[in-house]
Amino acid sequence: MKVLSGVIIVFMVLAAIIWLTKIGTANKNNKPFTNSEKAYQAGLSSIWPIAKAYWKTQRQAPAPKDAVPLIALTADILAQSTEDAVYRLGHSTLLMRIDGEYLLIDPVFSERASPVQWAGPKRFHQSPISIADLPAIKTVIISHDHYDHLDKAAIEQLAANVQHFVTPLNVGEYLTAWGVDPIQVTELEWWQSVELNGLSITATPAQHFSGRGLFDRNQTLWASWVIQGIKHKVFYSGDSGYFNGFKQIGERFGPFDLSMIETGAYNELWSDIHMLPEQSLQAHIDVKAKAMMPVHNGTFDLALHDWFEPFERINLLAKQYNVTLLTPKFGQAVMLADPQANELWWHAIMVDPKKMDELNEVVTSNH
Repeated sequence: MKVLSGVIIVFMVLAAIIWLTKIGTANKNNKPFTNSEKAYQAGLSSIWPIAKAYWKTQRQAPAPKDAVPLIALTADILAQSTEDAVYRLGHSTLLMRIDGEYLLIDPVFSERASPVQWAGPKRFHQSPISIADLPAIKTVIISHDHYDHLDKAAIEQLAANVQHFVTPLNVGEYLTAWGVDPIQVTELEWWQSVELNGLSITATPAQHFSGRGLFDRNQTLWASWVIQGIKHKVFYSGDSGYFNGFKQIGERFGPFDLSMIETGAYNELWSDIHMLPEQSLQAHIDVKAKAMMPVHNGTFDLALHDWFEPFERINLLAKQYNVTLLTPKFGQAVMLADPQANELWWHAIMVDPKKMDELNEVVTSNH
């Protein structure tokens, strides 16, 4: 019955996507964007092995059984410090304070990462801060147009209260359609930069794909991001498979004070576009960052692993390679001048502690 219900929901979501999709959206030249190394093709040949994996995989904990710990934030709480800092709000949504200004990366505040709010991946936890309670946001940065990174409802609420939006090529057209003034939007190609009151924001390559429906595949660009202030410089991977671009980014812009690297929603079947934990760690090393914060985890069930597995695997790998790992609770401040937030908070709400031993065997066998 659960399988049948799941199939019905999938078809309903697909129907909604078809209805919502604007054929020919975004790229006026109708020439799809491509990756620099691997051309990702998700055709019919890839659907069957993925469907079979979803059918056969048995998981102990696709979602937390207990409440995910949060540290509540308000504008008043944030105003108690002026130091450069990063706050994880969920999945890949990040609030940053650099040079006294606030930036918001991939703001997703909706209940579901989906084209509709009656079906699709549902949040494990609420955001530590609501959009209404956010401080004044100088800039919003979007990595790509997928639903777990580009939230229409959030953009509509932020449109009148954010000074500037920075996106990869053609993603800005979604924003202007949702109420953002075009003069507020800057679209960038890979390696292009924009300067905003002394803050430098550069779009750098990623290995992924784009599309919010069935007929707009790769009509908008995807990107990783380099953000450089007066004192600190950080790197955000967006969504990406592992590729040589990370080494190029490290050579051009490294070292970084912090890397925020995708570590979650992975599987061997789609490792070209989502890194396995071992690859995430290597990407961090490639970009030459002092500390690593794994993101793209802990908020939505988007793959076949248990919800806590990304945290546990990357923690074990970081110990092996002597990498400074930051796993803050959602809402917890990570100060860029002295980043220390390696709390193993997920241990308290794991279903089966024995699972840690199994994951340890997986990590050890891979190295």
